[in-house]
Parts: sequence; structure tokens; C-alpha cells
Amino acid sequence: MSSCKRFTARSIEKINLRKLLQLFYADVRQRRSLLLADIRSDLRRQVGEKGGDFYAPFWADAKDHVGGIADLRDRSKARVESNKARARLYPLLANGFLKLWNEKARWRNEAFDFVPTNVSARFSIAELGAVVKVENVAAVRLQDGSYRIVYPYFSERPALPTEGARLGFWAIKEALADFAIEDVRVIDILRSAYFRPSEDPARGDERTIFIQKYDSLLREWRKLKEDLE
Repeated sequence: MSSCKRFTARSIEKINLRKLLQLFYADVRQRRSLLLADIRSDLRRQVGEKGGDFYAPFWADAKDHVGGIADLRDRSKARVESNKARARLYPLLANGFLKLWNEKARWRNEAFDFVPTNVSARFSIAELGAVVKVENVAAVRLQDGSYRIVYPYFSERPALPTEGARLGFWAIKEALADFAIEDVRVIDILRSAYFRPSEDPARGDERTIFIQKYDSLLREWRKLKEDLE
């Protein structure tokens, strides 16, 4: 693939946290497939082709549901009608999110104000020359002035393990230093899994594990990129 020699892929070096967590816990075959797809997608972007975030419209609708602006099921049906590629996953995502919202978000029965502004930040890992993005976080403010910061994990495979949630909490704390980590929730939407720092507390080794996994991933990605060139 000679055209690969004319581009510089950096997508894994500057990556969204949820994508990174998926790559951390994917099996060998899936991880290789995801990395190759990412390299090729990077190439297409650099030659002018555009791509979109498959999950972004769903998450926008889920946040509107929390804010009382729209009904998630109605919005999901409309999204599927406009793009049949969403026909399988969007209803599953809607069902998973609504189960979480109705059964596990304990604060939903309290008075709260939805924060419509996207909460986004990033942090650098100097020793890896990498940047991790924590983007499009949902936030609500409770009556006592505290917040609930909800970070979504969308992937069908793999499920987000407890260790992955702990690494997610660590990364979110690095990026969103102005928020208390005890106010953060990580949700695995398709499995209706709801992670709280109080139930999955830090063990002190999160940074070490995160960097080890990321370093290994970067090495594999660079090798695949070289092979394509």
C-alpha cells in the first residue's frame, strides 16, 4: 500500500478515552482489526474523505432525554429511519441507557439542573508523547451544589471490566481536575452497567497500568503502520 508512505497517522497518539478503553480490553484479533481500521480511516481523512462518529447522535439524544427535552425512544426511531446502518445498535443502546436511567441513577429522583454545555478536556502523557481526550461528558448539578458527571462507554465488544472503569476514573480525574472524582459515573450502556468510585475504588496502580497498556498499544499500532507502508 504505497500511498501510506505519504501520510502521518497520529490518531492513536491523540485518542478519545472510550476508544482507548475498548482497545485496552479487546482480544488480540479484535484489537488488530480495530487498529488497522483506524490507520486506514486516518489515511482517508488525510486525503479529504470525511467520517462521522457513529455514537454521537445517540449520546446527544440521551442527554436531551436527561434534560427533559426529548424522548430517547422517539429520537432513536427517527435516527434509524434516517440511517439504516443504525437499525441494530441504536435500539439496543436506547434500551440499555433507559434501564440505567430508570433503575440505577439514584439521583434522578432528586431535583437537578441539566448542564447543556459539553464537558470536555484532555491530558497529556509526556513519556508516551500522547494525549487522551475526555469529551462529550454529560453533567447535571444537584440541589446541594454537587454534580454528577456521566461518562459513556458504547462498545459492543468488549464489555468494560471493573479494572477498565478504574482506569477510566483515573483518566477522567486527570482531565477534569475541577470536578470531584466521587461525583463521576462511568456507564457501559449496552450492558446497563453503572460504575461508581465508591464501589470500585482506586488501588493506587491505575496510572502504571494505564501507561503500560497504552505503551503496548502504541508499539503494536506503529508496527502495523510500518507494515502497511
